[in-house]
Amino acid sequence: MFLRVADEVAKDYPDIEVWKQNIDAMCMQLVKNPQNYGVIVTTNMFGDIVSDLTAQLVGGLGFAASASTSDSFALFEPTHGSAPKYAGKYKVNPIAAILSTMLMFDWLGETEMAKQLEDAIKINLKEGKVRTYDLGGSSSTLDVAKDIVRIMNK
Repeated sequence: MFLRVADEVAKDYPDIEVWKQNIDAMCMQLVKNPQNYGVIVTTNMFGDIVSDLTAQLVGGLGFAASASTSDSFALFEPTHGSAPKYAGKYKVNPIAAILSTMLMFDWLGETEMAKQLEDAIKINLKEGKVRTYDLGGSSSTLDVAKDIVRIMNK
């Protein structure tokens, strides 16, 4: 059913090339040639697999932001789950959540705020002083968030 509907919708967009791939071949190609992909439309289960795989291409789940948008509505969130084993420990890298906020600001037309967030994250990473465990540091979730705010307030 998914492929049938995709084929029907694709007819309305003849200028967009549609590829059909098996998930294993797609994962291999995503690692080998990620630049060949712009938008991936898939089912929830395969989307979860692909999003975790591609998160590693940008540094891990701690950096993987997402946006599901339409003309009128949008949802922004990190691609990782809730990480219940880390609940209350303040260990998790907040950058994916902050990048999701950056995407939201951009979608809302607040491009200057989006750029400020992005620039502050880049500076935080370049300085390398305040990092969570996944980046080899020992800083807390809140420490990283506060450092990004500090940079934005310079």
